[in-house]
Amino acid sequence: MRISISIREQVLELFDDNGKLLRRYPVSTGANGVGEENGSYCTPRGRHVIRARIGAGQPENAVFVKRRPTGEIYTPELGAQHPGRDWILTRILWLSGCESGYNRGGSCDTMRRYVYIHGTPDSTELGKPGSRGCVRMRNAELIELFELVQAGTAVEITA
Repeated sequence: MRISISIREQVLELFDDNGKLLRRYPVSTGANGVGEENGSYCTPRGRHVIRARIGAGQPENAVFVKRRPTGEIYTPELGAQHPGRDWILTRILWLSGCESGYNRGGSCDTMRRYVYIHGTPDSTELGKPGSRGCVRMRNAELIELFELVQAGTAVEITA
């Protein structure tokens, strides 16, 4: 399996080992565009792997803070109580860069920047940039993807 994320198209595609397209999902990447530097809130480009799969068995819309479930379940009412909160929901696929000096190590380390593929409230518009550098997905689609991939799955992010 491998994942391809197109920032230009705002889509994530899952391919099998023979290159056959299995799934295609709309996503939302960084509102600040592309970039690898720490603190940029941009989506990093290049070759990555899924470092960790977090949230197996959690309910859809489970809220995560610092990769830990809070026990909350996202609802529009909860969202209204916390305007401006960057909601990380349902599952986390934590990315790690593979290209030393570009997206791995130093001030450009994807993993140390805590860049994830994660769920987002269903009211969040996908198909256009809007995140703080992560790749946002619909919760039900993220659950499906989560069940199909493993830690170590290759992820290519292109502009």
